[in-house]
Amino acid sequence: MMDRRQFPSGILESSILDILSLVKPTEDDRQKRLHIINEFRAVVQSLESLRGALVEPFGSFVSNLYTRWGDLDISVDVPNGSLVPSVGKKRKQTLLRDIMRALRRNGVYSLEFIPNARVPLLIYQGNYQNTSCDISICNLLGQIKSKFMLWITEIDERFRDMVLLIKEWAKAKAINDPKNGTLNSYSLCLLVIFHFQTCNPAILPPLKDIYVGNIADDLTGTRLIVERRIQDICADNIARFKYQRQRFHQVNQSSLSELFCTFFEKFSREDFLSNQYAICTYSGRWESITSKEKWMQKNHKILIEDPFEMPDNAARAVSMNGLVRISGAFEETNRMLSSRTVDRNHLMTSLVRPHIRPSIGVRTPHINSRIGARAPQDTFNTPTRVSRPVVLPDAVMTPIHRHFAQTMQLQSRPSSSTVSVQGHGAVQTVQRQGRQQWRPKNF
Repeated sequence: MMDRRQFPSGILESSILDILSLVKPTEDDRQKRLHIINEFRAVVQSLESLRGALVEPFGSFVSNLYTRWGDLDISVDVPNGSLVPSVGKKRKQTLLRDIMRALRRNGVYSLEFIPNARVPLLIYQGNYQNTSCDISICNLLGQIKSKFMLWITEIDERFRDMVLLIKEWAKAKAINDPKNGTLNSYSLCLLVIFHFQTCNPAILPPLKDIYVGNIADDLTGTRLIVERRIQDICADNIARFKYQRQRFHQVNQSSLSELFCTFFEKFSREDFLSNQYAICTYSGRWESITSKEKWMQKNHKILIEDPFEMPDNAARAVSMNGLVRISGAFEETNRMLSSRTVDRNHLMTSLVRPHIRPSIGVRTPHINSRIGARAPQDTFNTPTRVSRPVVLPDAVMTPIHRHFAQTMQLQSRPSSSTVSVQGHGAVQTVQRQGRQQWRPKNF
């Protein structure tokens, strides 16, 4: 285990808070996304082929795990009476083409149509902050996933903060891009859940303790009844977990900076991405690949089981080159957090993207042309005092589930909505040779 005394947690904690103050969306960011949704709804309502269809946001916006620069996922729900909608892939492709033509008529030209993806997708740029909008048809499973993630944020507020920090870090390291063979945001969320499940004491329960079974298989019948049943089961089990945690004094008191460091320690172990084991948030444990036949049939670079579509791999888009970049990013960050002498500039440069750095006081290294060396920098032991940016506090931001109270909160009635958070495309793996067999520790 890493010696936590090697890094000054106070400096790290304050740096993390600075990052969160920049990446957390403000009320203005939320309102702009709502405006984009309303504009898109008007486009859909103009189409005869989509008469009566509902426009529902999902993904990180619904789960309140989005950053100021996050994409916006929208599902167009085709009416099917009171039943769970069922639309074939060909029909979805046709409807997305209709939407694409309608958007062009409304002056939108930055469009990308991906008809042959596992979930057919239309991507376009919104008129506000160049927000990327991902459009799918009747994606009920994705919407349920989004709500489930929201409910998890209600168990412990540190979960949301960790997800936002890890998302920003992954973008800074260029490993949050499934199109280029790295991790999608959904997989990153699952890694955070798994980390919180395997802390001691655990912060989150195995997801099977919240909902038993494959949610994907249960989305049949009358939609309102199905959604209400899932919601009620999850609400009861989450309440039971929180009560027992308090009753038996099993509350994890780790600070956000400690959880941040142990996240990288855990996932930078030798062969953490071993193709012999799967990361399973459903059971809250590492599971052997041999335990499920479908896992044996495909060669995965990394296997992060989708707890809602078991035994599917949420990280199936990861390529061999992507795996190398992912592993390198974890190991590099873990070494940095273990160092006694890393300065705040270096820390921030590693954790956030370039366009954010100036807002949190990160200096561009000055190169001394005469001797070809960097100017001296303050270390963690003698940190520079950096003014924090002026941003709206969390209390000012209306929680996203307040606006969508009828569709997302555990205590509310469910409504129609749908989602997709999957990457697509099967991958093949190259067996790594010459390494000692690694056995994960479940704790």
